[in-house]
Amino acid sequence: MYKLVIQGGTPLNGDIKASGSKNAALPIFFSSILADEPLRLSNTPQLSDISTTLRLLMDMGAHFILEEDSSIYIDASKLTNLSADYDLVKTMRASILALGPMLAKYKEAKISLPGGCAIGTRPVDLHLKALEKMGANIEVRNGYIYASTKKLVGCQINFDLVSVTATENVLMAATLADGVTTINNAAQEPEVTDLVYCLRKMGAKISGENTSTLVVEGVDRLNGTKHNICPDRIEAGTYLVAAAITGGCITVKNIQPDAMRAVIGKLIETGADIQTNENSIKLDMKGRRPKAVSLRTSPHPNFPTDMQAQFVALNSIAQGSCTVTETIFENRFMHVPELCRMGADLKLEGNTVVCNGVKFLSGANLMATDLRASASLVLAGLAAQDETTIERVYHLDRGYESIEEKFKMLGANIERVQH
Repeated sequence: MYKLVIQGGTPLNGDIKASGSKNAALPIFFSSILADEPLRLSNTPQLSDISTTLRLLMDMGAHFILEEDSSIYIDASKLTNLSADYDLVKTMRASILALGPMLAKYKEAKISLPGGCAIGTRPVDLHLKALEKMGANIEVRNGYIYASTKKLVGCQINFDLVSVTATENVLMAATLADGVTTINNAAQEPEVTDLVYCLRKMGAKISGENTSTLVVEGVDRLNGTKHNICPDRIEAGTYLVAAAITGGCITVKNIQPDAMRAVIGKLIETGADIQTNENSIKLDMKGRRPKAVSLRTSPHPNFPTDMQAQFVALNSIAQGSCTVTETIFENRFMHVPELCRMGADLKLEGNTVVCNGVKFLSGANLMATDLRASASLVLAGLAAQDETTIERVYHLDRGYESIEEKFKMLGANIERVQH
């Protein structure tokens, strides 16, 4: 087991490059099941969730080669095992994304009900109801989803809630279905758009990306292609908040600022000086203490739930008081008690946390609980006086590539130690 040890109080300065997006890479990896030829994917992040996905696909009969430039060549064109077992699925909710592609191409699938971060129920009902409407027979028993179909048929899908993974699952299934599928109330996240771009290169007929309605005309087969995974806007946002919380000045390169407008807007409200160009963002806090900013999470293009915890950390040492409201997931405030142990003045009221900024946080021994909550604890540790230790850092490795190495490049005093 490893822990992070942080000596706080140093403003971050310098340049870093954003990695490829985990949330874009995972569905694109599963889309390889649809293709009759291999995919070559570049800008893929080296993360434990990516390794889990590759192990899952290998278990099903896929082959992959990791190229010298970190590109991944993956051939999932001839699966021999149409089952995703609990041992792999339990660590990662995105495994449900194998369901749509397997049903579309092989007409059957057996997938363990998913695990992943402990942030609420995240029901898979939306996925199952939509696939049933397209002609799948689905039964849930003994912790597994058993699905089969004679053929999937295009239809109107109306999601009650906006769901990124449900949109992606139905989108992939629809590419090989008979006829036209219209997905209403579809997620508009940049990662969904990246999946659309990749599927289109594979020969899929899709229109409506970046809107709430996706229209998919089914085709007989999909081919292989090359695709460059889009940058990770959540990783980039996390580093920008790290600069703001420490009063520093950093530039994040290899990023698409247009995908981050809501986060950039909130950072400007904190008093940060921000400059953007086509593929980089510079944030300069000029040593100032940030101002408190109220926010409410909701689907893209609004403020992302995956940045909520980082802004709670920022608000804990900001000037003034504010509220942060979570509308996407229940139970996503597990970082709040840990921040309070560092001296933060945070009060939880239902799905809102009331933040009263304090002048400084004190280092403490902390426990990571989920991916983004653990990132917020790192940010708090960087801003705090004295030493902070964070245990269960495997949560961070699911979504942040070489996190301590990147922070070291910006001048942070942070080490990963075995204990």
